[in-house]
Amino acid sequence: MAMLKALVVDDASFVRDLVKRTIRQRFPVFETTDAQNGRRAQSLMSRNRFDLILCDWEMPEMSGIELLQWMRAQPQYASVPFIMITSRGDKDHVVEAVKGGVSEYLGKPFSPEGLSNKIIKVMGSQLRDAMARGGKSMESPVDALRESADLLTRKRESPPEEELPLASPAPDSGSSLLTQAASAAADKATARKPSPSVASVRFAESTLKSVVRDINLTEVRVIAKRDQSFPGILDQAVVDIDVGDGQMARLNGYVHQLQAVDKRQDTDFVSVTIRFVDEDPTKLEDLSRFIARFRAGR
Repeated sequence: MAMLKALVVDDASFVRDLVKRTIRQRFPVFETTDAQNGRRAQSLMSRNRFDLILCDWEMPEMSGIELLQWMRAQPQYASVPFIMITSRGDKDHVVEAVKGGVSEYLGKPFSPEGLSNKIIKVMGSQLRDAMARGGKSMESPVDALRESADLLTRKRESPPEEELPLASPAPDSGSSLLTQAASAAADKATARKPSPSVASVRFAESTLKSVVRDINLTEVRVIAKRDQSFPGILDQAVVDIDVGDGQMARLNGYVHQLQAVDKRQDTDFVSVTIRFVDEDPTKLEDLSRFIARFRAGR
């Protein structure tokens, strides 16, 4: 039986579902409610009492920082824990959140363990007591469904060097051209002068340096060198793209596909497709501007 109430606020339903699923699996004493933006969250908070708020920063209608500032001005929410979950990790935003009264700051993409640790930290004895009364353990409960999902999405280790063929068959002409193009693009990515096709893809435990090969409003396909740390299918991702005028778009998504660039087992490049999940009109506008620049430069 639920003893505590948590409100999850994010414009992306995919992210809301991830947060709620983690809370249900790790802390079953919580009842979770969600809202797609700060304005909707404000309405729910005015009519209900929540013990924990987990909120995105960038959202339409009312941002996370605006919700935080409003919340701290309400006597019933002056001391309720507020965790800001956002792709904005720069110092200025962290300082602004701290000044607004944030309890903890969690960067996207996040791992279930990282989110759980933040919740434990801000809830303290209130959560421990509720779990104890419910006969639950605080030792990271993981159900069979999650274990099955982990088996399906677990990252595969790269084969040892001795298992790679000593001689590789020559790639076909199409693959060879694509490899050459990817190599040239990767060289551009390491150049000091920024290129509009360079993208940094962040995951919970690594960052992938890559170049954009194709992009539309629903997904982006990037090419990256194989010697980096790669994610698993369905892992969360944040794609950082320079949209011009000194502005950086931080687009939330998940890994939809991983594929070798050519047919050789020892290929140097991997193609990664990220499906976007953001529903913020401002982010979609930034993405549209980048797509126009990208296609004009091809």
